[in-house]
Amino acid sequence: MERVSREAWAKRVERWRDSGLSAAEYAAEIGVKAHTLSWWKWRLASGGEGRTVATRRQRRASRHPVKTAAVSPLTFVEMRAPAPAESLEVVLPTSLRICVRPDFDAATLTRLLDVLEARR
Repeated sequence: MERVSREAWAKRVERWRDSGLSAAEYAAEIGVKAHTLSWWKWRLASGGEGRTVATRRQRRASRHPVKTAAVSPLTFVEMRAPAPAESLEVVLPTSLRICVRPDFDAATLTRLLDVLEARR
């Protein structure tokens, strides 16, 4: 298959826009796939030159910025009822589970949580 230059695709897309035809209709007239024609329309509009993975990731990141919370991943919830007699389980965002027995030492648990917080 012959490789067509960016400039040639720009002319095709421009003629397609001027034609008033749908992508499928115009693509059939010039002998290309409608998907390819639409992709080139998008590509030319985006102004991108290269097709690197990093560039795609950067564009995706700029369209959908990740919102980071300014709070600790450890969330403490006020208990409205007394703790049950059986063990409690703390599950961290990393899926690490900490089993807290009913006779736990609060100071030791506090130190453990401080160490885990410092590892972030």
